[in-house]
Amino acid sequence: MKLNKKYLPLLLGTAIALGIFIGGSLDFNDTADSLFTSNSKKDKLNRLIDYIDHDYVEEVNTDSIVDVTVNGILENLDPHSVYIPKENMQSVTENMKGDFVGIGISFYTHKDTITVIRTIEKGPSERAGLKGGDRIITADGDSLFGRDLTNGDLVKKLKGQKNTDVVLEVIRKGEPKPLKFNVTRGVIPIVSVDAAYMLTETLGYIKINRFAESTYKEFKKELTKLKKEGATEIALDLRGNPGGFLGVAEKIIDEFLENNKLILFSKNKKGKIENSYATRRGSFEKGHVYVLIDENSASASEIVAGALQDNDKGTIVGRRSYGKGLVQREMQLGDGSAVRLTVSRYYTPTGRSIQRAYENGNRDYFDDYYSRINSGELLDAEKIEVADSLKFTTPKGKIVYGGGGIIPDVFVPLDLGMQNETITFLQRRGYFNNFAFEQLEKDRAVFKDFSKADYLINFEITDQVVEEFQKYLNVKRKTSIVFITYKEEVKQYIKAALANQLFGTGAFEEVINQKDTMVNEVINLSLNKDFTN
Repeated sequence: MKLNKKYLPLLLGTAIALGIFIGGSLDFNDTADSLFTSNSKKDKLNRLIDYIDHDYVEEVNTDSIVDVTVNGILENLDPHSVYIPKENMQSVTENMKGDFVGIGISFYTHKDTITVIRTIEKGPSERAGLKGGDRIITADGDSLFGRDLTNGDLVKKLKGQKNTDVVLEVIRKGEPKPLKFNVTRGVIPIVSVDAAYMLTETLGYIKINRFAESTYKEFKKELTKLKKEGATEIALDLRGNPGGFLGVAEKIIDEFLENNKLILFSKNKKGKIENSYATRRGSFEKGHVYVLIDENSASASEIVAGALQDNDKGTIVGRRSYGKGLVQREMQLGDGSAVRLTVSRYYTPTGRSIQRAYENGNRDYFDDYYSRINSGELLDAEKIEVADSLKFTTPKGKIVYGGGGIIPDVFVPLDLGMQNETITFLQRRGYFNNFAFEQLEKDRAVFKDFSKADYLINFEITDQVVEEFQKYLNVKRKTSIVFITYKEEVKQYIKAALANQLFGTGAFEEVINQKDTMVNEVINLSLNKDFTN
């Protein structure tokens, strides 16, 4: 199957933007004076900017020139040293911090109106009385109805300082006149654990989408819950997880490894080595763990998989991971912007580096995904290229390889049905979610008596609904799409999108996982106790 190149950035963008957050605890011995003393190289750049600013024939925004210069310098270092402009710092920080201040809703702009998809559980809007389907027409008297506002503009209007109030005027079906709600803004978590539930009587499942500041707390809570429900094994799903904070990944690994087991070590340009070891506090040291990875599992995700694999703890299931073994540190540039600069490399306990080569430039580096498709390695484990010079051995004699990602113990090929380019495009552009919302708006009462368990087992998407989805897409996209080959997969995604809006994000994963080949492989391994360590 040939993937359209225009969709690849959607798969890799998060890995580039979020995977660089790893690290943050390394020390520099250089003083401020030694780092920022004057030299000819710095003077040259400063003079050039001054010449352009004072003498160039046209008016030029020198700030933009500086941004371009910084980006150009970093692009010549490695693929993961990046510049963060000051206008992006807040959103980047919020994403990795794991929360923001807001009113606690997910919304959809439906027919020029902000419409509540659902409220965040126990959030400000839920406490105030808002419900899914409510249409917000004003905020503090400022009309939001029919205005040509972007989602970014709407978010700015609804966000604000903690403990400040916003009065929302809402139209609700069945109510003769608009309703008013006073909503007190509060801290809204950005969830990094998408789902946690029992796959079987003894096998629990946890999906982590990134390693933010709040991730360990979320993970620990769900792990404790699953243990109480009878979990003696855990499927830790890190597919598509681009990474995050190193320290958070280490805490999660520590739950599975015994005291004093090596988690990883890092080495900087001066040859200084820093080791990280497990402590005594692990709560799942006796249980078995399966780690699910794919070609988009990067950075901190690979640290988790590599540490457990090298310590003969658990079973790594899936496809070869991304291959990012560089550690970045954030450094402020004095104007609100920052640079995330690669300061060291990390190595798994056996001593392997899983960083892919990038000597041929960033474009070649990020095109590695095409190489994997063309080589056939996403469908056949035998097509994964390994080098004997990068062969390592675990304490129990398992052969593992460095040089470009974590190779799983149990290979699961790409599911060309559930992960084809059309479905991927429709999901990432929000068409399934938007269609599901409009289906709910027709008659929410149809679903009011459904429990989540009942919905997951008994609710079915009909062929008629798929035909309606086709018509919806053909109007929106001005195309003539007909789902024939992938009709059952489309039904699964529509059902999952409805579940997400009815019961929350975890329900989406539960629906998709019902027919997920990798999850089913883990279930089979668990039932057969076919451990590979």
